[in-house]
Amino acid sequence: MPRYAYVNGRYCHHGEATVHIEDRGYQLGDGVYEVVTILNGKMVDEAGHLDRLERSLSELRIDMPVKRDVIRMICREMVKRNGIDNGLVYMQVTRGVAPRNHAFPTKPVKPALVMTTKRMDFARMAKFTDGVEIITVPEQRWARRDIKTIGLLPNCLGKQAAVEAGAYEAWQVDDDGYVTEGTSSNAWILTKEKKLVTRQLNQDILHGITRKTVLELAVENGIEVEERAFTLQEAYEALEAYATSATSFVTPIVKIDDHVLGNGKPGSFGLKLLAAYQEYAGGKGAS
Repeated sequence: MPRYAYVNGRYCHHGEATVHIEDRGYQLGDGVYEVVTILNGKMVDEAGHLDRLERSLSELRIDMPVKRDVIRMICREMVKRNGIDNGLVYMQVTRGVAPRNHAFPTKPVKPALVMTTKRMDFARMAKFTDGVEIITVPEQRWARRDIKTIGLLPNCLGKQAAVEAGAYEAWQVDDDGYVTEGTSSNAWILTKEKKLVTRQLNQDILHGITRKTVLELAVENGIEVEERAFTLQEAYEALEAYATSATSFVTPIVKIDDHVLGNGKPGSFGLKLLAAYQEYAGGKGAS
C-alpha cells in the first residue's frame, strides 16, 4: 500500500512530500506539532490534542491553518489512506513561507500544515510491563516548555544519550536538582507514602494530554495525587516511577541511573494505571 502525506492542502506520496526551503519551520523552528495515538482505527484524546494545538499556536501568535473540523477530517482521511489500525498521526503547523528574518513576516502569510502517519505495534509494548531503565541529563531547554514547539534539539540530545546508554528515556533535571520531565514524556514517581507525584503545570513542562488523563484515572482508582516538583533524590528513593505519553501510555520504570527501584520489577500501582489507561484508550477516550 502506498504511504501518503498531507502537505498544505494536498495528499501526496510520502516520498514526494516537500515544503518550501524558506518555510519558517525548516529555517527557524517557528512552529508547533501534535501527535495523536490511533488505536483500533480511532483517535485517542483527540479533543485534548487539538485544544493544545490551538493553545500552542496562540502562544506563538500563529493562526490555525484551517478550521478545527477540517483538521479532524484530514486526520481521518490520512488514517484511511494509510490503512492505520494502530499507530499515530503527526501534525505540524509552521508560521509559513517568508524571506528569512528572525522577526515575524511584515506581510500576511498562510500558516503551513503537514501531516504524516506511522504504524505502531502497541502489542509489543506489553514488554514494557517488565519495566524500563532511564538515565538523567541536565535540563537545557528554553523557558517555555509548555508550548509544543518543533524546536527539539535539547530533547534529541537527551534521547540520544539515553540510546547510547541502552536506556529507554532520559529525565531532565534542572539546576536545583528537580526533575522536569522526560525528553518525550512526562515524569512520575510513587513515594514511600504511596502518593503519586508529577510536576505541576506551568511553563517548566509540557502540559501532557496523557498526563491529564492518567491523573484523572488515578483519582478514579483511589490513588492519592500530588502535583509538585520532586527532586532526583526523591526519584531514586521512590517505590515506583513511570513515564507517560501518547505513544508510551504508562511505562513502568525500574531503574534510574544506577538506582534500582523497589525489587527491580514494575509495582502494582503502575500496572493498575497502565491497565486503566488501556481500557480508557480503547473505550471512552477514543473517537
